[in-house]
Parts: sequence; structure tokens; C-alpha cells
Amino acid sequence: MMADVDAGRWAELMAPRYAAATTTLCLGVILFAFNEFIVTTAIPSTVRDLGGVDLISWSLTVHLVFSIVGGAAAAVLKIRHGARAALIGGAAVFLVGSVAVASAGSMPAVLMGRAIQGFGDGLIAALCYTLIPDLFPPRLMPKVFGAEALMWAIAAFGGPILAGLLTEWFSWRAAFLINVPMAVVFILLVLSVVPKTTGDATAGSVPLVRLTGIGCGILLVSVASILPSALQAGALVAAALAVLALMVRRDRLSAVPLFPRDAFTGRAPVGPGLWMVLLMPVAQAFVAVYLVMTLQSVWGYGPTLAGAFSGVMALSWSAVALVVATLAAGRWRATAIRLGPVFQTGGLAAVAAGFSLDQPALVFAGQMAAGAGFGMSWAFLSQTIMDGAGDGDRARASALLPTLHSAGYALGGAVAGLTANGLGYGAAASPDAVRAVAEPLFSAALAFSLAAVVTSRSIGRG
Repeated sequence: MMADVDAGRWAELMAPRYAAATTTLCLGVILFAFNEFIVTTAIPSTVRDLGGVDLISWSLTVHLVFSIVGGAAAAVLKIRHGARAALIGGAAVFLVGSVAVASAGSMPAVLMGRAIQGFGDGLIAALCYTLIPDLFPPRLMPKVFGAEALMWAIAAFGGPILAGLLTEWFSWRAAFLINVPMAVVFILLVLSVVPKTTGDATAGSVPLVRLTGIGCGILLVSVASILPSALQAGALVAAALAVLALMVRRDRLSAVPLFPRDAFTGRAPVGPGLWMVLLMPVAQAFVAVYLVMTLQSVWGYGPTLAGAFSGVMALSWSAVALVVATLAAGRWRATAIRLGPVFQTGGLAAVAAGFSLDQPALVFAGQMAAGAGFGMSWAFLSQTIMDGAGDGDRARASALLPTLHSAGYALGGAVAGLTANGLGYGAAASPDAVRAVAEPLFSAALAFSLAAVVTSRSIGRG
């Protein structure tokens, strides 16, 4: 198999046999990625206009919780209605959510629109991932992930700049409305490149109890972030972890599980691999939620500059992922998987130190290092999990990758909000006060990144 992996060529992705699948995947990624960078850049202006700075982390958490629900429902919806119908349905839901956010008159209304967006995003992302092992041979999978990284690079460069310019020249509402023509184009292109298939109306139902339990567990952490008492917040976090553990246990006993058999166990490579998929975005969510606003508050950056600064991480991730996609796997696979969280940890430490030392260049370098960590590990980690899951669990493992990645960001956003509010971020009125809070806030992310470093050590032994 390794020789097969080494033989892949970039040109094959657009050959007649694979062109439709490649196009569909890239379109789905670009829709999801542009929305993420637009939101990161525009949401600080949203909360300044509508109020509710204490709810800023909810704009990420609510979106990703519903993204998890959409992602977990994707496999059943694909079976019941076919990939084309499911993708178009997801894009239509996303379009409705984008209009709802742009027309919102309060932060609760924004969060409602973000939830609708999230369901559509999660459905599209998971469906695209299920196509990878079905439609591409192992030798092309690193190239597929490289093409995905290129889409993220385009979004990382264009998304913050576009959203920043629209926010500065018009309003934050215009930044969200840019999603509308993108969703329409996506629907039209899906109609032209994804073959119509007949669904199976007898397919199993969506496991709503488990999905609701997982979503509620993550939302409980967000609720804890706005409670006035540390004791109450701690109790709610403990309850959230108990709910999540119960849902995982219930899934293992189910006749139709959401997760592969080895998920969240110590059995390599799937168990520790999925833990790593979860932990790395938990750590990065601290920066995703608070970096843009902190840059604006501490150094007076405008939305465009702050958004572009934040997008450096994704650009670094994409650039490194493209380089990795050209390498032969071999022994480099395990090394890359282990180095990824190490680079991320160093990068996040540099971000925290940059604010402490009043050095924007150090924050910039930290963003680049954290992005490089994602880029060098993600493709090999994803392929290792898919290969290790086996034929019976491969579809579940593939669909779980983007869903679990979203879960990590959702949980991380909630924990970041809890940490920031506990440190008094919302009450910090001066640049020096925000800087004093930023160092411990971003340093808190290191606990999760270091856990990913430890977890990665056991993956190669599988």
C-alpha cells in the first residue's frame, strides 16, 4: 500500500475519473472556510454594534454545536436522499442562516442564524469527507488533502481581507451577506458535477438522543462561562463532561453507532488519533475566538488588518500541507503526526508571550508555527485513522473527522469563553488591561495542546 500512496500525481485529481469528486470537495471546503474567516473578522464589530461581548465565544460554539449535529446526520441523509440532494439541502440551510445573521437585530438573533449556518456547514463538510475514501485510491489521498489545504489558503487570504473591507466600507452585515452568492454558486455547481443518485427511504433514522446529548454537553460549558459564581461554573462543567461521557458510552452500546469501535479508547491508531483530532482544535479555539478582538483592543488594528493577521495561521497550515502532500509517506507519516502538536504548542506559547512582551511580531510568528503544526499532521493523521478503522468502520471514521474537529472548536470556544470571563476580559477597558488578561487567556490553551503532544506519541505504535 505504501508504494501505492507514493505513486499519486497532482494531475490525476482533475482527470476525468476524479474531477467531479475533486471539484465537489474543493467547493465544500471553500464554502466552509470562507464563512469561518469572515465570521472571525466581522464578529467583533457585531458585538460592538449589538452588545453582548460576553457572548462572543457563543458565536463559535453555537455554530459548531449545530455543525456537529449536521455532520453526524450526514451519513443517514446521504443514504436516504443521495449525495446531491443532501449537499444542496445543506447549502440551502446555510444560505438561510447567512441571511438570518445579516438581518439580526440582537446577539440572540445572531446566534440563531449562526446555529442554522452551522447545521448546513456540518452537513456539507461531512458529506465531502465521506467521498474521499469512496472515490479516491490511497495513493491520491495526500493530494486530496493538499487540494483541501489550497482551498483553505485561498479562504485564509481572501476571507479576512474581504470581510474587513466590507465591514469598514459598509457594515458587518455586508460581510455576512457575501455568503449568499457563494451558496448559490455552490448549489449550481453541485447540480452540474455531482451525479444524481436514488436514496434509500428505509435507511435508519438520525440518532437524535445522542446528538442532542452531545450538543447539550458542549452548550453547558458555554452556559458555565457566563455564570457569576466560580463554584456554579465548575459544577456545570463537571456535569457537561459527565453528559458527554454518557453519550459516548451509549453510542458504544448502540446497534447503529455514530463513532467507530475504537473511538476515544487507547487502542491505536483510531483511539488516540481521534483524541488528537479533538484536542488540537480545542487549543486553537482560544485564538480563533479572541485574537482579532485582542489585536484591535491592544494595538488598535482595524478589522481588515486584524483579520489578515489572524488568517496567517491558516495560510501557514495550507502552505505546509501542500508541501507535505508532495512527500512520500513512509516513515515521515508518524514523524509528521508527532511534530504537529509540538509546533502548535510552541506557536500558542509565542502568541501568549507576544502580548505579554508587547511584541506583535512574536504573535505573528506564533500564528505561523501553530498553523504549520496543523499542516504537517492533518493529512497523515486523517489517513492513518481512515486506514486503521478498517472496512466496517471506515465510513464512520471519515465522517467523524470534520465533525470531531468542529466539536473540538466548539468545546474549545466554550472553555475559552469560560476562561476569558473568569479573567474579566469583558471588563478590561484599556489596552494595558486587555494585554494583562490576554497572556493567561492564551496560555490556558497550552494545557490542551500539550495533551495532544502526549497523545500523538502512541499513534505510530498502531
